[in-house]
Amino acid sequence: MSFQYQPTLSRRGFCICCAAAVAAGGQWLSPSQAYAEARNIVDLIRDDAAKASIKIHKLRRDVSILEGSGGNIAVLTGADGKVFVDAGITATRPRILEAANSLSAAPIKHLINTHWHFDHADGNEWLHGAGAVITAHENTYKHLMAAQRVEDWDFNFPPSPPAAIPTELFTTEKTLALNNSTLKLKYYGPAHTDGDISVSFAEADILHVADTYWNGFYPFIDYSTGGSIGGMIKATEANLAAVSDATIVIPGHGNPVSNKSELSAYRDMLVAIRDNVARLKQQGRSLEETVAARPTAAFDAKWGQFVITPAIFTHLVYQGV
Repeated sequence: MSFQYQPTLSRRGFCICCAAAVAAGGQWLSPSQAYAEARNIVDLIRDDAAKASIKIHKLRRDVSILEGSGGNIAVLTGADGKVFVDAGITATRPRILEAANSLSAAPIKHLINTHWHFDHADGNEWLHGAGAVITAHENTYKHLMAAQRVEDWDFNFPPSPPAAIPTELFTTEKTLALNNSTLKLKYYGPAHTDGDISVSFAEADILHVADTYWNGFYPFIDYSTGGSIGGMIKATEANLAAVSDATIVIPGHGNPVSNKSELSAYRDMLVAIRDNVARLKQQGRSLEETVAARPTAAFDAKWGQFVITPAIFTHLVYQGV
C-alpha cells in the first residue's frame, strides 16, 4: 500500500522530543538561550496538540495508526477491546476518541507505553480512566513515578498522577494474546531512553519501533534518562534483524508507514554521522568546531529539514562518542 506523508504539527510543536534546543545560524544554543527566545516548550506543544487534526492510516488485520498526537499511535481493534500502543498528548483527547471510535465501537481496554516521554505517555491518565490497563517496561514505570529532569530540554517533569502509572510491568519480553493477535513486547536496552520497547503484531507482520526510528528526520536522544547514539544504532540493528521486506514498520515520528529499506537507510545515516563526529572529537575538536565542520552534510537534505537540525543532532551525537 502507498501513503503520502505531510507533517501535521507545526515545526515548533512537532513533539516533546524536539525540545532539545534551537539552532540559529548554524550555531548551537544552550537551553537557557533557547528558552530566552520562546516560552516553555511543553506549553507550546500542548497548544499545538489542542488544535492538531488526527489522521487515520489503516494497515492490515485490524491494526491502524493515529497520527497527529505526538508520537505515532497504533490501535488494534477486536472483541477484546481496543489496544493502544502509546497515548499521545492529552490535549488531542476528543479527536483521538473520535478517530478510534470510527475504527470500532469496542471500549479501550489496553495501553502499551513504548517509553516515558510526554508525547507518548501524556494521555495515560485519561486512557486508564476510559478502561485501559497500562503495560510498560520497568524503567518507564520508574520515570513516570518520579520527577524527571531532561537536561537538553532544560525542563523538569513532575511525577505522573497515580492513574497514569503502568501496572503491568516487564523486564525483557512480554507476550499478549488479544483480538486474535499475538503482541510481542521486547526491550531494546538503552537506546532513545533506557526504557524503550518494540511492539510486534505477529500475524499482521507489523513492527512498532517507536522513537528508536524517526522516519525522515534526525532523532532526539535523551541522554538524561539513559539514551545514547550507540544504543540507537544497536536498537536499529535489532529492528532490521526482526523485519522482512514485507513487514510494515511504524516509526515513532515521521511518515507512520515505513519499511525495511527506509529503516536500513536510517541505520546507515546514524552510523556514518556517529563515525564522522567521533573522528572529529578524537582529533580534539570542540563541540562548536565539530558543528562548524558539518559532519552531517551528506545527509542534511534528506534528514535535516525538520525540528532536529544538523547542529542539534551533531550536539547529541557528540555527547555520546
